[in-house]
Amino acid sequence: MAGVVALGFLIALEFAARRYGLPGPITNQVREVIFAPKSGGLLYAAMALMMVVLTWRQRFIATGAAIGIDIAFLVIRWAFDVRTTGGHPFGNGALWVILGCAVLAVTRRTGRERVLLLKGVGLALLLMAGRKTGDTWLLITSKTRPVVLDQYVATADHALGNPSWLVGRLVTATGPIGFNALDFVYGQLAVAAVVVALYQLRGVAVERRFPGHHLVRTFLVIGLLGPAFYMIYPVVGPLFAYGTGTEHWAGVSLWAEDMPPSVQWAAADLWPHTPPPITTPHPMPFDEITPRNCMPSLHTAWATAIFVHSRKGPRVLRCAGTVWLIATLAATLGFGYHYGADLLAGVVFALTIEAALRAFDRGWDRSGVQLAAYGATVFAALLLSYRFLPVEMARHPWVSGPLLLLATASVVYGYVRTTALWEPRAAPARQPTPQPELI
Repeated sequence: MAGVVALGFLIALEFAARRYGLPGPITNQVREVIFAPKSGGLLYAAMALMMVVLTWRQRFIATGAAIGIDIAFLVIRWAFDVRTTGGHPFGNGALWVILGCAVLAVTRRTGRERVLLLKGVGLALLLMAGRKTGDTWLLITSKTRPVVLDQYVATADHALGNPSWLVGRLVTATGPIGFNALDFVYGQLAVAAVVVALYQLRGVAVERRFPGHHLVRTFLVIGLLGPAFYMIYPVVGPLFAYGTGTEHWAGVSLWAEDMPPSVQWAAADLWPHTPPPITTPHPMPFDEITPRNCMPSLHTAWATAIFVHSRKGPRVLRCAGTVWLIATLAATLGFGYHYGADLLAGVVFALTIEAALRAFDRGWDRSGVQLAAYGATVFAALLLSYRFLPVEMARHPWVSGPLLLLATASVVYGYVRTTALWEPRAAPARQPTPQPELI
């Protein structure tokens, strides 16, 4: 059922993109069977996800086949002088192996083995489709939302001390070293998610079944629901709305080839040195190229999900989850991609989805449903306050700022407290009954 819904959604996006003369997610994915992929690392990460259902011998064979196919593609492109502009020179092999395993499951497997292998292939295809779907959504938002609400969010951000302007100056001061380190973290978020997911799914090949809840589910649901709010609340971010769009041009890692060399109709060239003044905000017309992908910050939501799911791993995985979350928050602000208000909304959004998924796994547990409902209420309250109370929030930062942080902290506390009650507790060891002494 879930696969049918996902396929229908992809087909709908394909038709929507075609209306604007753009290739849709299905077309873009099919092209990568032959042409240079947009992200070779993502394709290999997807293949790694699929391989959790394989034995170690099968994994070595699959990896060798993928590398061999990529080498063959490199040789053919070199021989015919085919350029890979805008794409990666590797990654086709991983996609061929994934598709080959799908054919193998249908033609050579039966029963539970077929179902398990198809689930592995489905995970890999969903990860790739999620990326292509996100790219298509971004293009559609830029075409269908001619005005943006950046002035509202920027005004509300005064309540938080304009963190994007502050962190933007700090990142600029660190020079290329700090910038490139944060850019790597920001651009490889999907790979970090796969690392955590591989740890969670490490026992699938032995147990021959998937666990009830894992990071990939949360990641995909965030990517499916999040872009809908881009249509409701279009925001482009301080780098574009209050800058030239070229301050960190070399570091626009995810959609660099899709973004313009300069931004049209920016309110002013203020970021990151001069915070915007407190004025009455209004919807602002903007170009038809820059994605409206700020509210909520899905990078923050995904990094929060990685942090949450890494808590039960070994120490190195927990430390990596913490570092990835901190670095992602610093990058989203320091690169001017998001306002501080976006990040608060992203945290609440991620924990609300996580609570809903875990409540579903527990048969719609009452405490989980209440937590999800509370998170959704706080999320809606944040968006409404940014839209209708920004001037009041900016004029009373010592009241509104702590209230925003307190609302976000209440969802974090509720999630930690509720999930702690769900964890199985070890029963105390039974003490032997003392025997009476014989006289």
